[in-house]
Amino acid sequence: MNAQMTHADDDMPAEIDFAGARRGQFHQAGAQLNLPVYLEQQVQATLAALASAKGVDFSALVNDLLKKDIELIEMAR
Repeated sequence: MNAQMTHADDDMPAEIDFAGARRGQFHQAGAQLNLPVYLEQQVQATLAALASAKGVDFSALVNDLLKKDIELIEMAR
């Protein structure tokens, strides 16, 4: 689609040209999407202090805690 061929309901600005684009150029089949998780400030501060005191990575500590919670939930079923 060139700049001269715009539709009234098209939200794409006319100056954007996809003439040389390749569909799926960055697609990776089976790629895993890691979702961002936002913790409350006090929770993050407490966990960061605990991770630091234990000398472990923050993400590793949070993952371990969540895995333990999942185990408890599964055992309660």
